[in-house]
Amino acid sequence: MGAAATDHLSRVFAALADPTRRAILERLSKGEAGVQEIAKPFNMSLPAISKHLKVLERANLISRGKDAQWRPCMLEAAPLKQASEWIGDYRQFWEESFERLDEYLKEMQSKEKKGEMKHGKQD
Repeated sequence: MGAAATDHLSRVFAALADPTRRAILERLSKGEAGVQEIAKPFNMSLPAISKHLKVLERANLISRGKDAQWRPCMLEAAPLKQASEWIGDYRQFWEESFERLDEYLKEMQSKEKKGEMKHGKQD
């Protein structure tokens, strides 16, 4: 993955690190909304919400339309897909690690049972 992609992922993960921004993205997954509507469930000022929206916009996680005075925010899911794919690359590592652990545990259980049978300790 190139430096530009990594830098973009850094912005995405930094944006996702904040629970307010994650909640905003969750809200926008249900459809576009204006700043006032986005701000309703939060106990913070409109300028604070606007700062969160700017972070999301810089990470390309949202876009803002222009409809007269109304500037609806819309979810842009492509960066989330890229982040998910990056994380998914490590899924194979963990699955293989768990498979090796499972094999090791089965081997240990088998040795334990053989040892019990050898010493006459059966259930």
